[in-house]
Amino acid sequence: MMAISTIKKLIHLGEVTLAQISDSAKLDSQILLSFVLQKPISYFYTWPDEQVSQIHEKTFLALLNRRSNYEPIAYITGEKEFWSMMFKVAPSTLIPRPDTEVLVETVLKHHNNDKLLCCDLGTGSGAIALALASERPSWLIDALDFNVEAVYLAQENATTLGFSDVNIYQSHWFSQVLSQKRFDIIVSNPPYIDKEDPHLTQGDVQYEPLSALVADDKGMKDIQNIAQQGRNYLKANGMIYFEHGYNQGMQVRDLLLDLGYQNIETVMDYNGNERVTFGRI
Repeated sequence: MMAISTIKKLIHLGEVTLAQISDSAKLDSQILLSFVLQKPISYFYTWPDEQVSQIHEKTFLALLNRRSNYEPIAYITGEKEFWSMMFKVAPSTLIPRPDTEVLVETVLKHHNNDKLLCCDLGTGSGAIALALASERPSWLIDALDFNVEAVYLAQENATTLGFSDVNIYQSHWFSQVLSQKRFDIIVSNPPYIDKEDPHLTQGDVQYEPLSALVADDKGMKDIQNIAQQGRNYLKANGMIYFEHGYNQGMQVRDLLLDLGYQNIETVMDYNGNERVTFGRI
């Protein structure tokens, strides 16, 4: 096929096209072209004037159109980097976000490499569980999700990334966890958005599964359930960690206090919002 455009021109076209819908329009354009050409973004800086075939240009423009309708880059390419690892993602799960790395960082800060038992509730793509496994190989980690498609995806990511010893299975919160099992750590990024939140119909979020985003009681229902049931699955001095909404810090702290947790603290995300709260039983 005759080449009609250059890398530089297509990236610029993408940047202009996405400027109104994305805060990272140029990067989005680069990622999409990188996906189409199967070249690293660094290649574009070295060879900006290299010509792109018509078939590759047509594919790029089709993906650009999908992105201009707010479809997330991660769903278009089928992958997302988290904790310096590349995860396969699908519309059945949430897309791993940088704020969730704060949750991982907070857990790691408070626990060393002893042989601890850890449970990740609502694992989705497996990002939290596998990030922890990468840093704490001696831990015994269970990763659970109600959505069977998410379970299969997390298992695939675990195998691909070399963490096949992480125990991933289907469970609605603790429903399939052995009643006698006790963990040192429970960690969760559960649904925490109010179903009336107008942002659910805006931007990238509208493509993500509502079941992984929305909870009753103004977004607090699942956090309440996990915190309450979690007392029965934690060892003495075990700790529970939640990612939550930017405006839910006080509610989560009060909840944990009412349930008998101690040493309760909240950690800010990279934008200075209250994002992670934890406590000890």
